[in-house]
Amino acid sequence: MSTRVRFAPSPTGHLHIGGARTALFNWLYARHTGGLFVLRIEDTDDVRNTQEAVDVILSSLRWLGLDWDEGPVSGDATASALGDKGPYFQSQRQSIYQSHVQRLLSEGKAYECDGAIKFRMTREAVIIPDLVCGDVTRKLTDREERDPDFVIVRSDGKPVFHLVNVVDDLEMGITHVIRGEDHLSNTSKHIALCNALGANCPRYAHIPLILNGDGSKMSKRDMGASMSNYMEEGFVPEAVVNYLCLLGWSPKDDRQRLDLKEVVSLFDLPQILRHNARFDMDKLVSLNGHYLAGLDAERYHQLALNTLARKGVQLDNHDSSYVRAAVETTPGKLKKISEIMDYAGFYFCSPEEISRDADASAKHLVFTNHDSTKALRDGLADMDTFVASEIQGLFKSVAKTLGVKVGALVHPVRLACTGKTTGPSLYHLMEVLGRKRVIAEIDKALACMLNQRDAES
Repeated sequence: MSTRVRFAPSPTGHLHIGGARTALFNWLYARHTGGLFVLRIEDTDDVRNTQEAVDVILSSLRWLGLDWDEGPVSGDATASALGDKGPYFQSQRQSIYQSHVQRLLSEGKAYECDGAIKFRMTREAVIIPDLVCGDVTRKLTDREERDPDFVIVRSDGKPVFHLVNVVDDLEMGITHVIRGEDHLSNTSKHIALCNALGANCPRYAHIPLILNGDGSKMSKRDMGASMSNYMEEGFVPEAVVNYLCLLGWSPKDDRQRLDLKEVVSLFDLPQILRHNARFDMDKLVSLNGHYLAGLDAERYHQLALNTLARKGVQLDNHDSSYVRAAVETTPGKLKKISEIMDYAGFYFCSPEEISRDADASAKHLVFTNHDSTKALRDGLADMDTFVASEIQGLFKSVAKTLGVKVGALVHPVRLACTGKTTGPSLYHLMEVLGRKRVIAEIDKALACMLNQRDAES
């Protein structure tokens, strides 16, 4: 029988990093076994579900590259909007749930109680054969011994998670349920429902939870918990997928950077680790930096443009060749593309908008650097062509003539042009900014040096 797995998120907010990891592990197992990956939106909670959350789930999965294989038949309203591959929406499957409830009622396996419908839960211990956790015996708790039955349809007529989850898995022919370990406590109920419906249960694989670095449970509000954060911050999706692969699974050779095709060939459920995974944002950011540095020029450029626009830069106010040249001074320097504004935002600010580092200014924009900076300024004004290689040559020539280190020229000029002591290659950024702006900013720096002398005299 062909493998059929599913990812079944509830659209009640942003997609959690744990949910993304669950989707990835299902996708990997489907691709490894040559099976199908089904996407099902569990949207039966009318109060908490939102279309915005559905859109976030779909965009997050697409961003990660986790394509699903199956959905409603052609002609369905949702299929028309999203394509023949769905996803499935539980809100459109109410008649299916009602027929199963009627069957349970007619066979005495469920009953009405205070307007709701309850399932007659077995009184025996349930053994859960789990592909990750091993066999788990689930006995009734003291409270459950008094009343083990549970609601499958609320008094408002809405079916609950336990029922719709099981019915959909059976109706869709799901062979393996790969989900977070926090669902293990529900599984005895799901096995009992499968048995009551006369069906074979899917094989279960409960994967370890993702914890914060300090070992606490990761909530939706914790740093790194929301997939939207990675999309908005311009992370490279391949880096996020790579890191998620390592949260609860290992290729056994301690490699950190993995090709996805290789992961597909290696991934199997018995290799999933039993202990909970700890999320390390620094490790992810570092990995992202490697992927970012390896992007082809055009993809990097587009990612940078998207980020700059999101940060409020009016790109239409700048010539496209200027923008491209500015962006080309940043590859290999950033761990996240969202850092581009801190690193190189001066390109897109007017000189008046640039704030200079006060401590650095007090150190470098001093009168003792005036004459050497003035000599460099005059040399820049006389250059035939204002290009990085010749600018670099001029710095070296002036430094040699004056008997000073090149750094004595670099620091004041970088501060004058960017307001900071770090950033892109000085010679290249000067070429991008252009002679007119560079000289104007150096003139302001020279004035600061004179003011510093006058203030001390």
